Amino acid sequence: MQERELRCVICDGDMLFEVPPCADGHDECPELVCTRCGAAEVVAPIVVHLWLKPDGKRRVAPHQRRSAA
Repeated sequence: MQERELRCVICDGDMLFEVPPCADGHDECPELVCTRCGAAEVVAPIVVHLWLKPDGKRRVAPHQRRSAA
């Protein structure tokens, strides 16, 4: 099993995490389990969605409204 040190929110410290046996047949399972308390952590890539303006320029997310001053 692969092991990796991450911060466990349950144990409140840096703990050793390991990949549990994957019954789904993934090559690299995105789930990790704390070896102390058994808390699960899913490690997944961050996905950023881009919207195109009518003029073809990109922006990361819609602008938030601002309050009237």
